[in-house]
Amino acid sequence: MERDTAGKQIRVLVLDSSVIHTQLLADALRRDRALEVLSVDSAKPVAKTVIEHGVDVLVIGTHVEEQSCRGFEVLREVRAARPDTRAVVLLDSSKPQVVLDAFRSGARGIFSRSESIDKLCKCIRCVHNGQIWANSREMSLALEALASAPTVNPVDANGLSLLSKREKEIVQSLAEGLTNREIAERLKLSQHTVKNYLFRIFDKLGVSSRVELLYMTLSQESSSQSVFSCFLKNCLDGNLTDESMLAECQQSAEQGSPIAQMILSQLYWTRRANATDVLMAYKWCLIASAQTSRTSKSFSKTMTMEQLLYAEKMAADWLRKTQKLPPTPIAGPTEHDMPVALSAASD
Repeated sequence: MERDTAGKQIRVLVLDSSVIHTQLLADALRRDRALEVLSVDSAKPVAKTVIEHGVDVLVIGTHVEEQSCRGFEVLREVRAARPDTRAVVLLDSSKPQVVLDAFRSGARGIFSRSESIDKLCKCIRCVHNGQIWANSREMSLALEALASAPTVNPVDANGLSLLSKREKEIVQSLAEGLTNREIAERLKLSQHTVKNYLFRIFDKLGVSSRVELLYMTLSQESSSQSVFSCFLKNCLDGNLTDESMLAECQQSAEQGSPIAQMILSQLYWTRRANATDVLMAYKWCLIASAQTSRTSKSFSKTMTMEQLLYAEKMAADWLRKTQKLPPTPIAGPTEHDMPVALSAASD
């Protein structure tokens, strides 16, 4: 077979149910000169290999490392690390739930093992070119599932109410910047169980990565939204000393919301009725900065180097523009104040 239209080989990574199956499949695919085929022996290095080698298409079985449906978990991990990765899932079964799980995990191609290697090569080409590879029955299952699924509005502040108590604990830990291992230790779960919870949370909330989930958590806590809206209104009205708002913001800040913590710092600093207000402003600024720093690191762990560099460029461009604007309400202290710096810290 000839190479793709650009004359460049399609870089393919293979991971099947066992080492021998992986090697046999990789060797079979290498007969197609249009494909540059790589393989791995376990699930652990898949995401790293995809990023480091610029893999175009991942071909993965559903049964990996002697675990049923482990391939779906690996695929989600890969897409969280590199969202533009295209994948073909090799199905041992055509059961509706398996087909839907493959699509939900991010598969662009659904391929039955009963088909030939030549047809698999064609499937890889189609997926690489941006097409979907699935038969009419599989596409019907996906469309029916989409039509019957409850509508989840990701901008609805009540979206997190869909989660169970344990799932909310996972999300809260994630928002605090904890890794999967740290979450597992805190909640006395295995890391594998934590991953399974995260995948279920992704499905419920209609997000596809930890970054989207963290953004939703930071921007949709109902108490934080209420406080933030109230804060903006009071800024416009020139009234920043409302005790009920302060109490509401304090409660939300105590619950761990970085947004509420920074607002609370602003409120205390703006009021500055006494030395205690200055101390409380600095306290909550430090807490919010620490939370934001941990969350920023958690963001960066889920992003590719290209995404990080682009995000940093956008941030730098924005900061250059805003340097021309007047200083924010939180200013550095005077010589008569406590020696604190209350500008919002960035990581």
